[in-house]
Amino acid sequence: MRSNILFGRVALAVYLVIFFGYLLGPLLVMGLTAFNSAPFPSITPWQCYTYEWFGALFQDERILNGIKHSFIVGIGTVILSVSIGLAASLVLTQVWPRWRSTYYTIIIAPILIPGVVLGISTLVFWRRVSEVFGENAAFLNNGLFLTIIGQSTFIASYCMLVFVARLQRFDTGLTEAALDLGATHTQAFRKIMLPFMRPAIASAAVLAFLASFENYNTTTFTFGAYPTLTIELSQMVRYGINPSISALAVIIVALTVFAALAAEVYRRRSKIKSGDIKPGKGLPAWMFGNVATILLVALSFVVIAMVYSAQAYSPAQCKIDYKAERQIENQTRIEALQKARREARQNAAPLESITSEPPSQGAGAFGSVFAPTNLEDAAGTGSEESGTPEAPASPFGSVFAPNNLEDAVGAGKN
Repeated sequence: MRSNILFGRVALAVYLVIFFGYLLGPLLVMGLTAFNSAPFPSITPWQCYTYEWFGALFQDERILNGIKHSFIVGIGTVILSVSIGLAASLVLTQVWPRWRSTYYTIIIAPILIPGVVLGISTLVFWRRVSEVFGENAAFLNNGLFLTIIGQSTFIASYCMLVFVARLQRFDTGLTEAALDLGATHTQAFRKIMLPFMRPAIASAAVLAFLASFENYNTTTFTFGAYPTLTIELSQMVRYGINPSISALAVIIVALTVFAALAAEVYRRRSKIKSGDIKPGKGLPAWMFGNVATILLVALSFVVIAMVYSAQAYSPAQCKIDYKAERQIENQTRIEALQKARREARQNAAPLESITSEPPSQGAGAFGSVFAPTNLEDAAGTGSEESGTPEAPASPFGSVFAPNNLEDAVGAGKN
């Protein structure tokens, strides 16, 4: 029995290691590349520890403009998506039950449609509308407007699901009691419904902003003259990237973790104030037994230490030393390669002298036909035998000899 329990625990531990390694491994590798001085994102070979890519990130105008446009689009998408999603959820919980499933299907449909189709349809539809209204509707062709509209078509559905989950726990008797006591529908909504929906609104707003910030499929057809961060990154990847992209990833991950830990600390403090959790002794009530608080403090110290060391540490000397080491290593490799080639030639020379004879002078693919002494030998032979120079030997014999025609004419006369 103990062996089975031990095996189960070991298997669970291995599974968790593999699972979290699969999820967090790429983020860890990308985080390390942000501190390597190599010009391309890599961790091997490690050159020098540096913070220069964070400085390069804040000097890149394209990245900064992309972040600015992403924030503008994200805020607009949050406002529009949360409003549409909240209204859709209220209608869904109050319409006639027989039509509820049909209405729910219509609202959920944009989630099932590919983002490419949404982007193209948004671009085509609003451009046709702008053509109908003319110059007065020129803003309909604006990239920010089209991107916000295109993203809100499906992000509003996500927000609606969040609100529906919250409304399922809402007691409609509270609203009815307020109406019976003389409150208007607006007052009942503002004083009863909105306070109850506040956590869901915050969750939907965060979800909408993150979905908008990372969206690419829909945005690639609608951004116009206002490219977002994802568009800029995709365009930069085509022509090569540097580790400033990794620095941006480190900043985004750090901000996300910091916000999540801060939200957990706030939630715990709220539970302590409401009496759901009893405070401990020796530590502040909001800090006792709260792992998120400890991690938040540790992350804050790490960030402060990095900022301080970035101001005091310079990798210039490390780069000079690394460059000198690389030159020495390359020179050693070149000398070793030259030595190996010389040894190979020396070993091959005796073998060639044994297995083959030295080529004769003038030997080639055509033998000795083009040897410079052929003409002299032929001329000397002709002068010694007949007193007249003879033509050099030809592959065609004496067919093209100059006296062949004269001999033929003389034989005809005789």
